[in-house]
Amino acid sequence: MATHKIHALYNDDDVLLRAVKQIREQHYHIEEVFCPFPVHGLEKAMGLADTRLAINAFLYGIVGLAVATVMMNYIMIEDWPQNIGGKPSFSYLENMPAFVPIMFELTVFFAAHLMVITFYLRSRLWPFKKAENPDVRTTDDHFLMELDAHGEDIDSITKFLYDTGAVELVLIDKENH
Repeated sequence: MATHKIHALYNDDDVLLRAVKQIREQHYHIEEVFCPFPVHGLEKAMGLADTRLAINAFLYGIVGLAVATVMMNYIMIEDWPQNIGGKPSFSYLENMPAFVPIMFELTVFFAAHLMVITFYLRSRLWPFKKAENPDVRTTDDHFLMELDAHGEDIDSITKFLYDTGAVELVLIDKENH
């Protein structure tokens, strides 16, 4: 079954932002917006939910803190207890102030690296992936909005998109798999 997509190109980010609001008011479905740079307020205009990456960062930091605690206890207390300066102290709690910088560093290390990995996995970005950009002009100075036009009157939606400030429209027929 073929579906119709419309690619509407805009040449200004303010015009695009107004167009997104007008299109959502008319209850058309916006599939994706491709921009050459981040547009402030676009995610709210599109009705996208806030990211949960900060929650993941907190959880990854806790994992890093736990790894640092277990690692320092095993290395410095259980596996190879040391008598430094004639002050042996073979309990973790007595030596913990000396381990605080290591615990802090591993907390930050785990949070930062696991957040980057999570971002790439969530965005489906990996090395050698083929670009999904439908128009190369969106890497320079144009903005592309992909709309689902299945079951819509193409002529009326085309006129509406030109009224919102679109400079070019392309009708795409896609086959569903």
